[in-house]
Amino acid sequence: MKQKTHSATKKRVKITGSGKIMFQKAAKNHLLSSKSKRQKKSSRLGMEAPAGHVKTLKRLLNR
Repeated sequence: MKQKTHSATKKRVKITGSGKIMFQKAAKNHLLSSKSKRQKKSSRLGMEAPAGHVKTLKRLLNR
């Protein structure tokens, strides 16, 4: 039987051409008026997955 891709992970994670696993930072949905401009700007860009999570994420994505 074929292994299925984990749907929740598939929606939240993107794999770049070079193989890095990227995801969006948290805290960007609501209560933004109390956050600084720098904090909001830094969360715009994606973030590379921490080294300790890469193995698990790849297993969930069948990579």
